[in-house]
Amino acid sequence: MFGYVTVNKKELKIKDWERYHAYYCGLCHALKQVAGTKARMTVSYDMTFLAMLLDDLYDFEKTEGKRRCVVHPVCRHEYVLSEASIYAAKMNLLLCYDNLLDDWKDDKNPAAYAGAALLRKIRRKIAEEYPRQTRAVENYIEKLNLCEQKRETNLDAAAGLTGEMLGELFCMKEDEWHDDLYQTGFYLGKFIYLMDAYEDMEKDAKKGNYNPFLLYHGAIQNVELAEESLTMMAAKAAEGFERLPLVENIEILRNILYAGIWGKYEMVKGKREKGEKE
Repeated sequence: MFGYVTVNKKELKIKDWERYHAYYCGLCHALKQVAGTKARMTVSYDMTFLAMLLDDLYDFEKTEGKRRCVVHPVCRHEYVLSEASIYAAKMNLLLCYDNLLDDWKDDKNPAAYAGAALLRKIRRKIAEEYPRQTRAVENYIEKLNLCEQKRETNLDAAAGLTGEMLGELFCMKEDEWHDDLYQTGFYLGKFIYLMDAYEDMEKDAKKGNYNPFLLYHGAIQNVELAEESLTMMAAKAAEGFERLPLVENIEILRNILYAGIWGKYEMVKGKREKGEKE
């Protein structure tokens, strides 16, 4: 489902793109540090955003430099590594494990079982360190399965499950910034869920999969409803975000929230409009 929270590279200054990429590499290194080399395959744009956000908010001490890695063995790449990167890596692994386990339960996918088995030990450690976030992910998986089984027609109810989970993950600490971080994560989570549903409408209609947009009006090309819902979620996420005292990464984070998250929507919308004309 995830992967929508990324930058709009065309609108970024070169130095900001390099900074963003350094955080992405930092998250990759954090994953290796937490769970070994294979964990790097789970690196995500969504958790890169979270690492940048928390790093700016809490001003953690950073380790910066250049390294080679398995993916880029020839050239050294800049990286930024901090406590925020480690936290984001652990949340990334928490999500990955439970999703793999859920895939195994649903489809008996041997690859999903093998992936979950590799992460089981580290997941246990993360659960002990972050019980609140762990419960949030577990509840999310359980409630989402029930939602799909009963074919929930309420868009807000379906999307809200992802929002509740991501809101908890955005709150690294129980402090004065909790409410604004939760709001940012909550509405960004709803945006992600709805964007995923919007992108998959044709595929879900063909396969008979659960999709709240299809059940809501029963029409594949429900562009107006999708755009209205997504705009509302993005605006509420930005509302919480703008109350946070961010400085260092603010321009990159704004690029993501105001432009980057819309990249996939514009691509999907463009393809559908082109298909209608043809």
